[in-house]
Amino acid sequence: MIDLREIHEFFKDTIAYIIPIVIMIIIMLFVYSFVPVSGNSMEPSLSSGNVVILSRLRYKYADIKRNEIVVLKKKNDEGIKESYIKRVVGLPGEEIHYLNGYLYIDGEKNKENFMSDDVETSNFMFVDVCNETECPDGKIPENKYLVLGDNRNNSIDSRSFGLVDKSEIEGKVIFNIWPLNSLKKM
Repeated sequence: MIDLREIHEFFKDTIAYIIPIVIMIIIMLFVYSFVPVSGNSMEPSLSSGNVVILSRLRYKYADIKRNEIVVLKKKNDEGIKESYIKRVVGLPGEEIHYLNGYLYIDGEKNKENFMSDDVETSNFMFVDVCNETECPDGKIPENKYLVLGDNRNNSIDSRSFGLVDKSEIEGKVIFNIWPLNSLKKM
């Protein structure tokens, strides 16, 4: 005769392990995730081989702010979505351009404190990023953002693929956790 107490204990013990695993999977899919950094477009802030924690819910409840580092997905020329880690530089309603290594927002010169002095950004005007058809008033449209890599001379960013729609932004990078000697809040 089958001892139902043993079967009951087995399922009770198994469920005690399965429920936390399922909860962790749900959290990792919908709330936080680990994202490896590939390439050097965000140096010196992030280097290839770093692992960061991405908050997927951040922008469901808060606005995207200038200088935040985000993970986004953009379609490449073949229509395949690629992930990028970039810094938000331009917000909706702003006109952004670079002249002589300085960021200009609506005509006012701004200092990017996270940038080292030896990094130079090539000059570009807003019309180079967003043409007059897409941005008729010369400003970033609602729910669009201008993103750049910190390694400005070696980065595929809005200067290459244009403005980023809010729906393409997967979340905010909140921590750099690997390697351990580079552990920091972003």
